[in-house]
Amino acid sequence: MESVREGAFSFFLRKNLRMSKKSSNFASQNCFDETMNTNFGFVRVAAAVPTMRVADCRYNAEQIRAQIDEAIAEGIEVICFPELSLTGYTCADLFFTQALQQSCMRELEGLCDYTRGKAIIVLVGAPLKVDNDLFNCAFVMTDGEVMGVVPKINLPNTGEFYEKRWFTSGRAAREFTPGGVAPRIPKIELWSGEVPFGTDLLFSTRNYTFGIEVCEDLWSPLPPSTQLAIQGAELIFNLSSSNCLVGKHAFRRQMITQQSARVHCGYIYTSSGVGESTTDVVFSGSTYIAENGVMLCEGERFQRESTMIIQELDVERLRTDRQRNTNFTKDKTGHYRRINVAPIERDEEYTEPIHRTFSPTPFLPKQHEEDQYCLDTFSIQTSALARRWEHTHAETLEIGISGGLDSTLALLVCVQTADMLGIDRSRIVGVTMPGFGTSDRTYQNALQLMEELGVTHREISICEVTTQHLNDIAHNMDIHDATYENAQARVRTMILMDLANELNGIVVGTGDLSELALGWCTYNGDQMSMYGINAGIPKTLVRFLVQYAANNLYSEPLRSILLDIVDTPVSPELLPTDEHGEIAQKTEDKVGPYELHDFFLYYFMRFGFTREKIKYMAMQAFEDQYDEATIDKWLSTFMRRFCTQQFKRTAMPDGPKVVSVSLSPRGDWRMPSDAACI
Repeated sequence: MESVREGAFSFFLRKNLRMSKKSSNFASQNCFDETMNTNFGFVRVAAAVPTMRVADCRYNAEQIRAQIDEAIAEGIEVICFPELSLTGYTCADLFFTQALQQSCMRELEGLCDYTRGKAIIVLVGAPLKVDNDLFNCAFVMTDGEVMGVVPKINLPNTGEFYEKRWFTSGRAAREFTPGGVAPRIPKIELWSGEVPFGTDLLFSTRNYTFGIEVCEDLWSPLPPSTQLAIQGAELIFNLSSSNCLVGKHAFRRQMITQQSARVHCGYIYTSSGVGESTTDVVFSGSTYIAENGVMLCEGERFQRESTMIIQELDVERLRTDRQRNTNFTKDKTGHYRRINVAPIERDEEYTEPIHRTFSPTPFLPKQHEEDQYCLDTFSIQTSALARRWEHTHAETLEIGISGGLDSTLALLVCVQTADMLGIDRSRIVGVTMPGFGTSDRTYQNALQLMEELGVTHREISICEVTTQHLNDIAHNMDIHDATYENAQARVRTMILMDLANELNGIVVGTGDLSELALGWCTYNGDQMSMYGINAGIPKTLVRFLVQYAANNLYSEPLRSILLDIVDTPVSPELLPTDEHGEIAQKTEDKVGPYELHDFFLYYFMRFGFTREKIKYMAMQAFEDQYDEATIDKWLSTFMRRFCTQQFKRTAMPDGPKVVSVSLSPRGDWRMPSDAACI
């Protein structure tokens, strides 16, 4: 396989790579070297709606050319135009006329030639006569060549859209043979020579593979995009001409979103605009770009000027989900041909910024989803703890209360669980264990929290027993090292475990997902419990849940206590307080901001992205908060600690998965404890 030339957006992200040769048109499999993908897997695409006139191919071609130029200026790699965009969808019996057919072919040839020397792939809809059949087709063009033609399969059969009157289904282009489905019309003769034709075409560039379906195909019981995706298409383009009805917009949007989720693909949809005939129906020019169940962007409808939406699709993200879904490729049926498409590279440097945005808090809900998200989270935690409480026949729950975020959330879950089971809250035993670094702020918050929630309170100081232990092992009390800190954590765990034995209870762990990822916990100290109720909750979500509970679930004075806990710096409080009695040991000063670590954790765990890509995305997400050096520093910390601290996760207790990732060695994450850093 010869090298192929990169697209405009690839050029923008990695200007040092220069490829110049085109590959052959056909390949039996995708033999591009994916390890050479230098654009972080992002593909910049556009869904365009040009202004148009019904049956005026010359005018329509001019509008399409103008949008091609606009797309090139924006660094678009693939632009998609609506169904029958060259003629107009509502030509009706004019499709039978030689004048329209000849004008369409003439303008189509001109459009194709217009792409010569341009770094873009263009998808245009036009009718095509093959022998005595007229097909409703999508033409794929780049650098002056038609790379393939895909006919529409499912023709609508309604009063206003009786396409079967004019067009032949793409099924006629294939036939059933003893060996399966094979193309009956594998190629067609165009001005440029023989061109692949059929519904079995996949188009592969160096960095991604795409497939095409046309309008009604999506609405069928078995959309062609399903098999196209299973066969390897990561992006699906839909050239459509769907009319507008009250309520149809929301339904169509939902279909596109769901199909992109069902087949783990990027879905680019564009439909005819208001220039179509309004004899019986109206067209609104709907455009959508979705990715794996998320609508990334959609255009304004009913625009009287040409419109275009632009977005980057993350092919690497899609591939990760497909790799993990081992059933994804097991339903391959039929024969599909793969055409290698090699758009040329840009001659000039391109500096347009990326359009896609990345949430700096990927574990937190969107604003309109907060109530349901928090309800689901608390329901998962309480259901899990209730099952464990009932199964163990425990009389009590023991939990260490520090006055910090994690133990506060865990206590709220314990209380909600007791209420759900009809168990008196006095059977929840909250234990405060003040030590060398306990501040008055956290101590008072812990006491007031337990009092307001009505749980049993025990206070057991760890100062004397820890001092005795450190003296026993001849450790200098003035040396505040790991031994000094971890001894306190292990003493606290010992107290909780022994108290649970005494009271026939179970110890509820408070450590969260972010701490597990960083290994920011003491092995056989706070790392250990009898059930880790927060093990599936990242730190940013812990803070969010406590604040949500304060603002929505509780009244004064509990609300004020919870909000003060939210405002308290995160600290294990294992080092002595400062001269003012304030917290001297702040976790985020030592290991870095948790909002950064949760961002790193999400994209590393959920999609397996490289360090370089995570850094690039973080720089976009935290552009106004952290500079490159800061992000690079804490990303290095995250990667190092994540690899070296796996032994703590290997021995972690049971706990429920809540968000989309988990570090349980029995669930999402199975890793050798002595793996090298990534």
